[in-house]
Amino acid sequence: MTDEPTRQRRILLRSGKSPFDVASLEQSLDRDVFATNAGNLIFSDAAHKILTTPRAAVFSNGIRTDPSAAARINEEFDVFVVPLANAFRPTFERPLQRMTQLIKKLRIPVVVLGVGAQADLKYNASRLKPMEATVKEFVTQVLNRSASIGVRGEFTEQYLKSMGFRDVEVIGCPSMFMNGETFRLEKKTESLTPESRISVNGSHSAVRSHGLDAIIRQAHERYPHLRFIGQNLLEAQLLHWRETANPIGAQTSMPTHPSHPMYREGKVRLYVDPATWIEELRAFDFSFGSRIHGNIAALLAGVPSTVLCSDSRTLELCRYFGIPHRKISETPKNIDPAELYEAADFGELVNGHKERFLRFTGFMERNGLENTFHHGDSGKAFDAQMSKLALPPAVRPWTESDPDSLSSRFSWMQSRMEELAAQNAELRGQLEKKGAGPVKVRVQTGAGAAAWPSAYRRARRVVGRPVRRLLRPEQ
Repeated sequence: MTDEPTRQRRILLRSGKSPFDVASLEQSLDRDVFATNAGNLIFSDAAHKILTTPRAAVFSNGIRTDPSAAARINEEFDVFVVPLANAFRPTFERPLQRMTQLIKKLRIPVVVLGVGAQADLKYNASRLKPMEATVKEFVTQVLNRSASIGVRGEFTEQYLKSMGFRDVEVIGCPSMFMNGETFRLEKKTESLTPESRISVNGSHSAVRSHGLDAIIRQAHERYPHLRFIGQNLLEAQLLHWRETANPIGAQTSMPTHPSHPMYREGKVRLYVDPATWIEELRAFDFSFGSRIHGNIAALLAGVPSTVLCSDSRTLELCRYFGIPHRKISETPKNIDPAELYEAADFGELVNGHKERFLRFTGFMERNGLENTFHHGDSGKAFDAQMSKLALPPAVRPWTESDPDSLSSRFSWMQSRMEELAAQNAELRGQLEKKGAGPVKVRVQTGAGAAAWPSAYRRARRVVGRPVRRLLRPEQ
């Protein structure tokens, strides 16, 4: 008599999308698959890979939390795993409250795989005081369903312990463990030259408040092969549609703005899939900037990187992992990337990686989670499946007017307008059946739906003349 096979465990993972979910650029931007920041997908994809074992299957839950889904989750899944970034910040309080409402209704284990608090570079948590009750309730509910809570670094650990929590473990971010216990990194060249390929990244706040635009501008003058890699949804909209409804997108000092010289020269990219992002970075010599996951993507590609830290969330991760970094407030505006490259020492990052990896996997085991490196094939099947996917290319600046470039955009616009018109008609009919009389319904879906009429008009202005030339009969 043989033993019955063990039922495969079903893990629900909070992530914008599954790594195997392939969508066009237009669909990805409309759905906002990376929850406003493409960096989120790097650590969620890493978590997906790490958690996949012969005894466990991983399913994406999406970013938007629905407390009413608790009964279904309890019925269909065995554990809910929640990788988080800087979730303890005022602008994230309402989503954190919704997540707490969901967790309260769950009967299955809930494991937080790294969460961070956001404060200034001095680790001053006073701005977090108004949301302290929300944070306490969230952590309490998580600890009622797990052995401990994983945090990203020293500041978040101190923050939670100051509120009386003891079951707090510093585990960093899953993204750094995408390739297991080894981390290989070395400088390809002794020093940077004007011919070096350099990647730079940065947020609107770093540009606006810390003068990162001056650093980027001077690097652009010195290095012809400099490339800016954006991460935000609004930056993707500016690259692909030349328009965004978000007023922050009007910041002309960002390379993702159509008026910026790097945009006009086509030296800007944004990725909707981490696999493409990491692969394209392999050709670069150096990466720097204020985006923590923009530089982690480079490190995973084997590219030396330096982070210009602008707040506690980047600083604590850099300190924990030994990632070369400087406080952006103390970095001269005329800094040459060659100086950052020369000063970067990766000894602590490489030599301490195995110990940090074992601490991370130990946290997982204490919370009932296996990992592919100790209990599976070290991610070989995951990587093989990823290699077969036809992932979309990077989002690039819209500076072209050839038919292929135009057709994909306009065909998607047309199909989207038809979908919205159908939804409009259906809703109108439903309301009229209920006795509301003739009504006008304005349907808005997706993160950028409100911008489509404006984007459509702008697109026509941008490409109208080339289109008319293409349509004009030959003379």
